[in-house]
Amino acid sequence: MVNKNILKLRNKLDKLDNQFLKLLKKRTQIIDKVILNKRYKKDIVDKKRIKIILKNIKIKSNKMKIDPRITVNIWKSMINSYISYEYRNFKKK
Repeated sequence: MVNKNILKLRNKLDKLDNQFLKLLKKRTQIIDKVILNKRYKKDIVDKKRIKIILKNIKIKSNKMKIDPRITVNIWKSMINSYISYEYRNFKKK
C-alpha cells in the first residue's frame, strides 16, 4: 500500500526541484557572461573566492538551522560543476 503522506511530500519535492532548475538556468546564464569577461583559462578557478563562498554558506546555513554539511557539499559540487562548464565553454580571445 502506498503511503499518501509520502506521495504528497514527494510532490512538494518535485515542485521544489523545478524551482531549483529555474534558478540553475539563471545561474548558468550569468556564468556565461562571466566566461566572456575572463581573458585566460587560468582565471576560471579563483580559490580565494571559493573559500569565501563556502565559509559564507556555512555561516548562513547555521543561521538558518540547516545542516552545513549538506549545503557545503552541495555548493562544492555546484562550484566544481560550473568550473568544468567554464572550461568546456571558454573561448580563447
